[in-house]
Amino acid sequence: MPHTLPRRSGGLAQALGAYFVWCLFPIYFAALHTVSAFEVVAWRILFTLPFCLLMIVILKQGAELRAALTNPRILGALALSGVLIGTNWSIYVIAVMTGHVIAASLGYYINPLVNVLAATIFLREKLSRLQWVAVALAAIGVAMLARGAVDTLWISIGLALSFAGYGLTRKLAPVTALPGLTVETMVLMVPALGLLAWQAMSPAGLSMGSSPRIDLLLAFAGPVTGVPLLMFASAARKLDFSLLGFIQFVTPTGVFFVGLIAFHEPLKSSQLVCFLFIWTAIAVFCWDLLKRRRAAALAS
Repeated sequence: MPHTLPRRSGGLAQALGAYFVWCLFPIYFAALHTVSAFEVVAWRILFTLPFCLLMIVILKQGAELRAALTNPRILGALALSGVLIGTNWSIYVIAVMTGHVIAASLGYYINPLVNVLAATIFLREKLSRLQWVAVALAAIGVAMLARGAVDTLWISIGLALSFAGYGLTRKLAPVTALPGLTVETMVLMVPALGLLAWQAMSPAGLSMGSSPRIDLLLAFAGPVTGVPLLMFASAARKLDFSLLGFIQFVTPTGVFFVGLIAFHEPLKSSQLVCFLFIWTAIAVFCWDLLKRRRAAALAS
């Protein structure tokens, strides 16, 4: 246990860092509201690849990248995770750019519950009684949210399932964060180029080159995408999947407040009640986690 605590602490810091960065994504992508959602996703993929390759050179991880590209099992897993994260990006950008920020927030409220379910089924992780109480409280809150958002529920469910699948695949794939993300973006290059070709032939054309501000925002999408994903992928290898998923409530809570404050989306009384359920669940889960860590430290 003494050897695992620092490893878990590092993973926790990386996960929280990624989740806090993702809280601010709606503001970033809303600044690109004049650009087609699919063009945003395509440039996001294209500019993430050179960022990853630069980091591979700086961190001298070329050997790990070659190993991932020449191992059929790893390559297949990363192809799957690439498709899943590409799907997630597309749904998210469409949701934000069509004014459905709170629907996106709901998706990431559903995601931790999907993660906990996946952890117990596929990874045989066990939760304590208090943690199951927290899951039940969160499920009640999420059900209340979903009941009032049936028309945009496809956004929420699509985001939840695609990101849960991505996290599970990255946890099981025997590859570190940076080479894995590099291979994923390579996999997505072909559909990204196809999207740009399709957009270029449309009446609106491509937005890249229309103004220095738009060009800079699109180019910066690479590091903005890569940094939190690297932190998340690294955390996924270090933390229990159920814990990784449950603390993800940080992101939708932040996105929810961004929707209220920055996008002036209305707050319904039913939403406030369900969030109280979710925040109570977070408090219970975190209290149980701290209690267990304190007991482990005393036992050592």
